[in-house]
Amino acid sequence: MRKLIFGLFIAALPALGLAAGASVPLDHIETDHTNKESLQRGAALFTNYCMACHSMEYARYKRVSDDLEIPAELYEENLIFTGAKIGELMKNSMSKDMAADWFGAPPPDLTLETRLRGESWVYSYLRGFYKDESRPLGVNNVVFANVGMPHVLVDMQGLCAVEPNIGVDANVEPLSGNINNGDVCPEYAIEGSMSAAEFDQAMYDLTNFMSYMADPIRVERERLGVFVLIFVAIFFIFAYLLNREYWKDVH
Repeated sequence: MRKLIFGLFIAALPALGLAAGASVPLDHIETDHTNKESLQRGAALFTNYCMACHSMEYARYKRVSDDLEIPAELYEENLIFTGAKIGELMKNSMSKDMAADWFGAPPPDLTLETRLRGESWVYSYLRGFYKDESRPLGVNNVVFANVGMPHVLVDMQGLCAVEPNIGVDANVEPLSGNINNGDVCPEYAIEGSMSAAEFDQAMYDLTNFMSYMADPIRVERERLGVFVLIFVAIFFIFAYLLNREYWKDVH
């Protein structure tokens, strides 16, 4: 009995670690790997804004092209800028030494980032940059304090002049009817090309794509899981009837 309890405790440690890691408020989302349009937009955003520094070297371009239903020729022409072939791993062209000189440390590979930190964390982080002149790059992040990454999405979102309202629900003042915390950024130091809603949708698409990259067989696994559960249910009926037949003459 003690061994069983100890085993259950050890099995629960990873979940406890993830719960302890979520120490900041987050905006929660539910990703959808069946939404091919969202995944395609996310792939374009990742290629254009993230892949100059970050890689996804545990995945291949061809797998992404097939899963997202993007013709290989179109993918190679518009979403591969390193000269790599469609069958190669998704590596970037920046050397680790160069990245360490620029940012203090090489930017991490992002293939499994949503598995490591969670989808809501990534979504909140992407929307959490704000102006901070005390930082070397002039920006900070409410989800990842003192982050060493520049705000590469500033042309889309703009730059928030104050800390964004991440993990804060909007509310209405009963007397005036004013909406508080309606937008993530209440004040901009630099205006972006997108509205707040458009940028939120873009970051959802990007997070959705990163979530897919971390678990590309999730849709197929969940589909097969239904058949497995049906098989187990049917097998249980026959197992129960067989067990009853074996024990019917035992007194």
